[in-house]
Amino acid sequence: MAEKAKLLIVEDETAIRVGLVDVFVFHGYEVDSVEHGEAGLHKALTGLYDLILLDVMLPGMNGFDICQRIREQDRQQPVIMLTAKTSDEDIVQGLTLGADDYIAKPFSVTQLVLRVQAVLRRAGIGEQQQREICLNNNRVVDTDNLNIMDSNTLFTRREMDVLQYLHRHCDRPVPREELLVKVWGYASDMEIETRTVDIHIAKLRRKIEIDPANPEVIVTVRGAGYRIFVKTE
Repeated sequence: MAEKAKLLIVEDETAIRVGLVDVFVFHGYEVDSVEHGEAGLHKALTGLYDLILLDVMLPGMNGFDICQRIREQDRQQPVIMLTAKTSDEDIVQGLTLGADDYIAKPFSVTQLVLRVQAVLRRAGIGEQQQREICLNNNRVVDTDNLNIMDSNTLFTRREMDVLQYLHRHCDRPVPREELLVKVWGYASDMEIETRTVDIHIAKLRRKIEIDPANPEVIVTVRGAGYRIFVKTE
């Protein structure tokens, strides 16, 4: 029998916390939960959890600070942030700190479960990925170590997910909606209004482009999506 994935839920609203525990136990997960920020940070840093569901507004320490501390220790720990804060600034802050996803309250429990499954799937072994991506500006990305070789440039795992998906489909532009479905795990029939893809593309360009304002590696194809240009030799 396969080992159960272990989740940590850090949420101070009792009804939401208890409800989420019940939902994920029903779906076959092992679940731990806490209601205070500092206790959540302590548990999160143990490295015992396959994924952390992290509320932003918490007593003691907010979710943004917890996410930052997690990323300082482990850049690959899957983290999904849950919050009623949905301004562009809040979303950008959460994603910049390295959250794998940012889900607004109130949320669909079904979609939350699907997105947890998608993040866990990407965090697992899955299909074997190419270990190096040679960009057309002569920079080489090390997909195992989440960095650009011979530099201090680091990627979050989600940024690498986007980069690898674009690389696997480098023969064509990839629509924004396709990235939302294939990389983030959104249902294809959802009407999604989110800047998540744009934010990640902008972050990637700042890291891999010689001139991010005039990108030559990840280019926007008007009306079609994003396309990556890599060395083919």
